[in-house]
Amino acid sequence: MITGITGQDGSFLAELLLEQGYRVAGLVRRSSAETLGAAEHLRGQLELVRGELLDGDSLRRAVERLRPDELYHLASPSFVPESWQRPAQTLAAIAGSTATLLEAVRDRSDHTRVFVASSGAIFGAGGESPQREDSRCRPQTPYATAKLAAHQLVGQFRTRHGLFAAAGILYNHESERRPEWFVSRKITRAAAAIKAGVADELALGDLEAVRDWSFAGDIVHGAWLMLQQPRAEDFVLASGTSHKVAELAEIAFERVGLDARDHIRVDPSLVRSAEPTPLIGDPSRARERLGWSPALSFEQLIRRMVDADLRSLAGRQLA
Repeated sequence: MITGITGQDGSFLAELLLEQGYRVAGLVRRSSAETLGAAEHLRGQLELVRGELLDGDSLRRAVERLRPDELYHLASPSFVPESWQRPAQTLAAIAGSTATLLEAVRDRSDHTRVFVASSGAIFGAGGESPQREDSRCRPQTPYATAKLAAHQLVGQFRTRHGLFAAAGILYNHESERRPEWFVSRKITRAAAAIKAGVADELALGDLEAVRDWSFAGDIVHGAWLMLQQPRAEDFVLASGTSHKVAELAEIAFERVGLDARDHIRVDPSLVRSAEPTPLIGDPSRARERLGWSPALSFEQLIRRMVDADLRSLAGRQLA
C-alpha cells in the first residue's frame, strides 16, 4: 500500500513494486475516477483505496481492508514555504497521519512492514554537515517540525510495540515528474521553453544556494530496500554531494545549447534567508548495510529532466 501514489515518489515506487511482482494498492482522495497524476500511466494495474491524510477513520479503514505486507507512507505537503501559512494543518497531515497509520498497523495488521518518508529538513540549522542518522535535529520550519514528529513516532512504535517501522531521511530528489513550482523543474522547464521559443527568460532567487539532489527513482529503490532487511532501521537516503542552483541551471541550459547567464534574471524577492548549515546527507549507512547508492548522477538527472520537458513541449505544440 502506498500513500501519495499520485505523486512523483509514489509513481516511481509503484513502477518498481509492479516490476517486482507486487499487487500494489494506492490511497487516493476521492475515487478511481479522479486523475492519478504522475501514476496515470499505471491505471488498471493498481488497486485504488479511498482515504484522506486528515481523515483518520479513512486511513484506518484502508489498512484494515488491505492488511498489506508493506506500507509506504509518502504522502505529505512538500512545499516547505506553505507550512508557515498552515502550520496546524501541516502538523496534522504529516505527523497526525503517521500516528494514525502506525496505530492501525499495530491494532489491525501487525505483520505489515512500514516505511515513512522523513526529511533532511529535520536537522535544520547550526549542526554538522553532512548529516548522519544520529545528527542533532534543529527543525527550522513547521514542515520540518512535523517531519521530525513523524520520524520520532516511527522509532517509538518500533521500540514500544515491536513494529517493523523505518524512517527514510530523504534529501532533495527530482525527476521529470516533479511539480513545476520546485526550483529544479522550474529551471529545466524554462530551459526547454526558451529553446522552443515560447519563453524569454527565467527569474530565480539565490543562485548560490546549495542542495543535495538525487533522482527520485533511486530514492524509492532505497525505500524498498529498507523494508527487505531482517530488522527495521532508519537510513539517510541522499547523494552525499552538494551542488549550487547555478550549477543546475548551467547543465540544463547547456543541454539545449544555450548559456544560462544569457537567460537568467536574479529576482531578490525570490531569495530565501540564508541557510547557515548546508543540508547534505551522508548515505554511508545505506551504502554499507543496504548496498544502496544513487545510480543516476546529478548531471544525468538534469539532462533527463530537460529532455523530458523538451518532449512535453514538442507534444503540446504538435497538438
